This record gives sequence, structure tokens and C-alpha cells, in this order.
Amino acid sequence: MSRIVFPAEWHPQSAVQLTWPHRDTDWAPALEEVVPCFAAIAQEVMKRETLLIVCPDEAEVRRQLGGIANHGRLVFREMETNDTWARDHGGISVFKDGTPVVYDFLFNGWGMKFAACRDNLITRRLHRSGTFAKEARVVNRQPFVLEGGSIESDGCGTLLTTLECLGSVNRNEYLNREQLERRLKGFFGLERVLWLENGYLAGDDTDSHVDTLARFCDEQTIAYVQCTDTEDEHFSQLQAMEEELKAFRTLAGQPYRLIPLPMADRVTRDGERLPATYANFLIINGAVLMPCYRSEKDLLAGAALQTAFPDREIVGIDCLPLLGQHGSLHCTAMHYPAGVIK
Repeated sequence: MSRIVFPAEWHPQSAVQLTWPHRDTDWAPALEEVVPCFAAIAQEVMKRETLLIVCPDEAEVRRQLGGIANHGRLVFREMETNDTWARDHGGISVFKDGTPVVYDFLFNGWGMKFAACRDNLITRRLHRSGTFAKEARVVNRQPFVLEGGSIESDGCGTLLTTLECLGSVNRNEYLNREQLERRLKGFFGLERVLWLENGYLAGDDTDSHVDTLARFCDEQTIAYVQCTDTEDEHFSQLQAMEEELKAFRTLAGQPYRLIPLPMADRVTRDGERLPATYANFLIINGAVLMPCYRSEKDLLAGAALQTAFPDREIVGIDCLPLLGQHGSLHCTAMHYPAGVIK
């Protein structure tokens, strides 16, 4: 029987994918503000591993990147895109009997909220362009809807996710929880699924992606958003999520080491609260890129993550511009384990 391993994000990586903002995305009126954020992420990734940029116009992105555009670790693939959220339209990598496999799940704009016809084609177009390693296989998992931001793996057979997202309308609502779990176990070779039934962020379009709420940092450690302000609208839901996390056990039967991250300061636009969260960090080779929001809490979040990742550099990236389209740092990037990208 084949053995499938779904590596954790801290597994050695071959590349990170960014899908670049352009004038035909919702970023059009804010490109001057958001492109520097993407460039900062790009620069930090290229210090440590290959960066794959998907965009419709390579020359334009090179112009925007300036001096770092000639970095030897930078790879471009030109194609049309709807948006920029590579975490959710990017391929999801596993190893089957040691061979890398990239799953191409259906991406339908977070339950058909937004256009996604071009973004849903990106993984197969990357495959056709020879982006993946020769030995890597690409497997079509459509019509099952699954976004990378909705799942967290510890690399040892445990998946952390939210019931709110995976069973939501226009995703996989035709499957009940038990059926969803069977599918996930089959896809990813899992021993178990830990379901969070509580937790949300105001302004979140993803129906409570787990990468906005709680994240594996190693097999025994989970960092999560903690709300201690009884006046905050999130208080009861995030307190209930914290109790769920306290009740979870590792595969060895021990409580998880829980590292609380501060609830980000309230950020609003046109009277709407935006989903600022420190849980939306990106693990790359040798570092953790952490979203910052020009707040005193940035330092507190960085210190908390340093305890979770003592051997990695914690690098803050100003992600306040990303909140304008209801996302943050981890949402912009899809990592590929070692052996997946050429």
C-alpha cells in the first residue's frame, strides 16, 4: 500500500510562489501601496530559496522590483491571473512513497464569492510549462474544493482545519463532516483531523481559514490568536477556540504547547473591520516572515513567534496594505517542499 506524507510547512523548501498584483486585479487602485509589500516578501524569500513569480507581464514586474529583479533565485512564469492569493490557488504538495506529488484542487473563489477562472488554471499551466521537477507528478483533485489556507499539517499525520470553511456553501457542502474527513485522510495519508468549530475574524472572506487563527509550529506546538478584550466582538468565539485547542492532544497523548499571539489592533476601512492577524505568518527556509501592522503589538507578536521558532529568524513585513483586500502575508504565498520545483 502506498504511503502518503503531507509535509509540514517547516519541511525544507524548494521554492515559494507569489502571484503578482496587476492592473486587472482588485489591487488596481492600490498598486503603489501593495507592490512594495510584495517586493519585500520577494526579497526575503530570495535570500533563502527560489522565488516563483506568476504574472501576466514579466517585464513590468521586473521594472517594479528594480535591482533585485536579476537575482539568481528568481523564476518567472507568465500567464493571466484573476487575483494574487497563491496560498489558496497554488498546488498543494505531498510525497507518495517518497515521490513528490502536487495536488490540483478546485479553487472557486472561496465558495464562488469572486472570479477565479484564471487562478484555477495556474497549477496545471505551471505543470505544462515545466516548472515542477521532472520526477514530480501533478494530480487533478477537482471537483473537490480545497484552499491551502484552510489546512495545517504537522507532517506526522495530523491535520488542523475548521469546519466552518471546509463544509461551507459552494465548497463541499454535499459532504458531511465524516465524509470530509475520509476524503482528507485519503488525500493526505492522515491518521486524524483536528476540527476547530469556533473562531473567526471580522472581514474575512475565507469562511475562517485556519491560517488566520491557529498554526502548527512543530509537532507539539500551536500558535493561535488570543483575544483577552471582553469588549471585542471576537472575544467569545476566540475564547471558545482557545478551549478547543487546550482539549486537543498530540499523537503521543499530551496537551499541545500553546503559544498565544496578540489580537491585532482594530483596522478599519470605510467603517468595515479588516481581518488583521498575526497567525498569518509564512515559514520559509531558516526564517519566519511575520505580518506587521504598524502597531506596538508587532513586537509582542514577534517575541511570541521567536519562542515558537527559536532556531529561525523572525522577519517582520509591513502587511497593512494587504488588509485592503482582506488578506495578509501567508495568503499571498504558496510554499513548495524540496524536490517539487526544479
